[in-house]
Amino acid sequence: LRSKGLFGDGAPAGNYGYTNSGYSVYEEENERLTESLRTKVSAIKSLSIEIGTEVKNQNKLLSEMDNDFDSATGLLGATMGRLRRLSRGSQTKLLCYMMLFALFVFFVTYWIIKLR
Repeated sequence: LRSKGLFGDGAPAGNYGYTNSGYSVYEEENERLTESLRTKVSAIKSLSIEIGTEVKNQNKLLSEMDNDFDSATGLLGATMGRLRRLSRGSQTKLLCYMMLFALFVFFVTYWIIKLR
């Protein structure tokens, strides 16, 4: 005779409703969910690696731009110093030529940067 146990379905008390043939339904579902989670974690990992690479590239670009701006600031500071020195003298014609040259250099630089 078989006892009905807690479940009332005739299954032995130690079996808890699992079938004896291979994986149970719950184990199969756990395996499927585990694989789904593994796939999602892998996707997030690759995405975070790509984000890290992009951040490194952007930081390198910003550093290069900072260096370019520093050199341009030095060049403009030296040019302005020369213009101040020229403006103290009475060489108005030379001052006009220097201003035109500075404008020319500015527009050429602007044009070169615009083409990049």
